[in-house]
Amino acid sequence: MKREIDFRGRIFSRLKSLLAAAAVAACTTHSAFGATLTQVFSFGTNPGNLLMYKYVPASMPSSAPVVVLLHGCSQSAASYDDEPGWVKFANQYKFYLVFAQQQTINNSGKCFNWFAPGDHTRGQGEALSIKQMVDKIKATHSVDANRVYVSGLSGGAAMTAVMLAAYPDVFAGGAINAGIAYKCATSSSAGFSCMYGLVNKTPQQWGDLARSGYSGYTGRKPLVAIFNGTADSAVNINNLTELMEQWTNYHGISQTPTTSDTLKGYPRKIYGGKVMTVEITGMDHGTAIDPGTGADQCGVAASYFIDVNLCSTYYSAKFWGLF
Repeated sequence: MKREIDFRGRIFSRLKSLLAAAAVAACTTHSAFGATLTQVFSFGTNPGNLLMYKYVPASMPSSAPVVVLLHGCSQSAASYDDEPGWVKFANQYKFYLVFAQQQTINNSGKCFNWFAPGDHTRGQGEALSIKQMVDKIKATHSVDANRVYVSGLSGGAAMTAVMLAAYPDVFAGGAINAGIAYKCATSSSAGFSCMYGLVNKTPQQWGDLARSGYSGYTGRKPLVAIFNGTADSAVNINNLTELMEQWTNYHGISQTPTTSDTLKGYPRKIYGGKVMTVEITGMDHGTAIDPGTGADQCGVAASYFIDVNLCSTYYSAKFWGLF
């Protein structure tokens, strides 16, 4: 009788182990290039109905930084991990990655709703969902709350501007890759005028819009890196200028650069150490990458990840002082 009970106990323990393994497998996803992302199913009220994934490198130290990543339209978390190079640097420099993923039920093109007042306002919709993802990673891992950053492409870049304006108390810096200024549009139809580069405001007007994201805020302001291809057929290069005007005015600094040079041959301008712009000559719509094993190289060439011998991820993180 005792032997039978022991046998049943071993079977029960084995079943529990298998069920636990199945549960882990059910909430992980593998990108085409090897990174393993873990889905996080509970992260606050999630009013924007987004999905959350995270990437945790091995042997993480205490008080590590976090980078939140926002994919472009039609993309997913799994198509926005290895490709822009963030996984490489997360492994090397030990910081967490958080991926927000849009759902087609919210937007048929899987674009973040950067133009919708209910989603680009502090304390509401998708903006709050992304902020709650940061709260979740802080609650479950040892995070340096002063070193939380956000980066995105296209619609995700426009949403990056949303997060910087609505939550400057959360994000120390951001990287806007082919993106749109905050509150350029308040409807999807108006969003196309922004994308085509047809909206032109004064720096003061843009700055006021950014400040409206968190009215009365007087704390630390985020560093902003802006990249755009001069031949971008989806998000016109004019948006780089509008973004520069918005974020320099937000910081209260001049629109005259304090540094003008080239980065891997591409024109770069830095404004008071707070805002950086890089115009990528001849590049169409996408994130600039530079595949290779060099210290400043990154990325995997794919749709909207364009090999132009410039790893925008590396230079964004360097500008923030992440490493």
